[in-house]
Amino acid sequence: MLGTRSPAKSTTPRSGSPIPTPLTRARIGDYLRGRGYQFLVDDDGDLTGTWDGNRFWFLLLGEHEEILQVRGRWQRQLPLERRQAVALAVNDWNRERIWPKVYVREEEGLLALYSEVSADLEQGATDLQIAQLVACGLGTGVQMFSALEGLIPSDDAPPPGVPDN
Repeated sequence: MLGTRSPAKSTTPRSGSPIPTPLTRARIGDYLRGRGYQFLVDDDGDLTGTWDGNRFWFLLLGEHEEILQVRGRWQRQLPLERRQAVALAVNDWNRERIWPKVYVREEEGLLALYSEVSADLEQGATDLQIAQLVACGLGTGVQMFSALEGLIPSDDAPPPGVPDN
């Protein structure tokens, strides 16, 4: 029957391989709780939390909420004058790595940097696949934001290579 979903948990057939089942927020939440992560559900029903001070969302996108996206937002915002330097850093990251996709948006007169890892799970996913995607989105996002801290010093920090007095 169209629109009917199977059980939320992966099941294991006699062959020993888990059967992919539909993606749900509950399954993502189960993974996050299992890792001891703190998160909440926002007004849109999305799971969200902070890792190393950066906000992350765990979004279900697509007509049937079959796309899992782990989206992170860097805790810092930058002045518009730094757009060229930020664009170079983002382009270098995206050229040299598969994950996460990184982009810059102008928000309220400042630059905001985002990371994204997305996967189409139209055919369902096992718990292990969900765990791997969430871990990839969080791990690579945090890594990218950390790398940016070294590449783009805060306004009150000395330029790279200059000793801090």
